[in-house]
Amino acid sequence: MHAARLHARPGPAMPVAAMVLGARVEVAAALLPRVFNLCRHAQAQAVALALGHPLPPGGDEILRDHLLKFFVTWPAHLGQGARPLPAGWASDPAAVRAAVFGPAGLPARPAEMTDFLVSGQGAAPVLRAIDRAFPGREGVTAALPFADASNLWTGAPIENSPAARHAHRPALAAVEATHGRGPLWRAAARLFDIASLLDHTLPPSESPAPGEALVPATRGLYGLRLRAPDGIVTSFARVTPTDSLLVPGGVLAQSLASLDAARAGQAALLLDILDPCAPVKLTREAIHA
Repeated sequence: MHAARLHARPGPAMPVAAMVLGARVEVAAALLPRVFNLCRHAQAQAVALALGHPLPPGGDEILRDHLLKFFVTWPAHLGQGARPLPAGWASDPAAVRAAVFGPAGLPARPAEMTDFLVSGQGAAPVLRAIDRAFPGREGVTAALPFADASNLWTGAPIENSPAARHAHRPALAAVEATHGRGPLWRAAARLFDIASLLDHTLPPSESPAPGEALVPATRGLYGLRLRAPDGIVTSFARVTPTDSLLVPGGVLAQSLASLDAARAGQAALLLDILDPCAPVKLTREAIHA
């Protein structure tokens, strides 16, 4: 008998370095947010930080992206139907809290997370459906190192997702303990990102070395290295959460390997939870037994 296991085939990488090397720094600074408009604010922040310039005003792209997952894209995958974002979401934190966390608020302790997932309040029905979509340990990965300044540039498999920012929280750690580092864990981590954004406690952008920037983005930690003596870009490198996701043996490869080959129809939802910002094609490879 045989089944088909899914493998990821990333699309061709965009030649970003070739687009900016030799350009004036203001051209590069304007180009990157336009080319990568899914994380426009993160791009602008990283360039400014790497150059030692003042950071641009804060944006709401991370909050918007997380809300779109909970209210639009994940419900559509799960057959729940899309809902409008909370009214005034960009200016009314109380409305976002009520819509996402429900009356009990953000789960802080393991028991509160358990109660929240069965409460039917806020985003709980979406998370509950994700849990049911991946029974057992499907879509689960090993406990990879969390992304930071020491490992982001190595090209080794790491956990570079919103979950890396919040794995220490008891309520999320409880999900990891019971379900592993799988779809529910990674989806639930966005709850804590939303709370951090509303509380203004998201980890700040930083410059570990001259010409280098680390910026929290929707999908994880974004890194940029840029040198521009005399206003001309002479060196450029970037690492995105999607780069980390797609490395051989990384989170996407491990998630697909642990997905039941007989239920490959869940792969589209899994891919949407992992959320690569570049095209990825899933192909089937026969497994003979």
